[in-house]
Amino acid sequence: MSGRLDPPGAVAGLRAPPGGVLGTLDRLLAAVNRAMLFIGMVTLVVASIVLTYSVFSRYLFRAATDWQDEVAVFCIVGAVFLCGAWVQAQRGHIGIEAVASVLPPAANRIRMIAVDLMSLAFCTFFAWKSWTLFHEAWRDNMTTSSTFSPPLTIPYGLMAAGMTLLVLQLLLQSLLRLAESLAEERE
Repeated sequence: MSGRLDPPGAVAGLRAPPGGVLGTLDRLLAAVNRAMLFIGMVTLVVASIVLTYSVFSRYLFRAATDWQDEVAVFCIVGAVFLCGAWVQAQRGHIGIEAVASVLPPAANRIRMIAVDLMSLAFCTFFAWKSWTLFHEAWRDNMTTSSTFSPPLTIPYGLMAAGMTLLVLQLLLQSLLRLAESLAEERE
């Protein structure tokens, strides 16, 4: 990722202690995240193959491909959303760590808890909205407007599943951060 060039005080990913409920949830979610990472890698390879095929078939063979854009977009949507929880588990998102380096440790802990909880609230809303879009597309048999017309349940389902995994990851990290903060206060 950054080649160990993180500034002092940069946020590190939290790991649950091996025992207990949080440890079990951490291991389970880590296994799901690794599976989603593999699926994301495969879908990006599929998207690149589809787009390469599209270029060759259009320009070399003059054959129309009305399906390739949607297939590639659906693959990329799947990769982005399904891998979001893995990225969050690694704390691989873009963050501004300048604030962390100037705050005292106690204020930084409060800042990290607040950011995790605000992120959790936003992503929970996004997941809920994604599931409502999925349900609406399923109920109404919605498709795209192209001649290929794949069902919109595919991208909405990928988005909803990915955001749900991200919510679970954020919830786990928030619980771990709170448990860590309470343990430090007791010491």
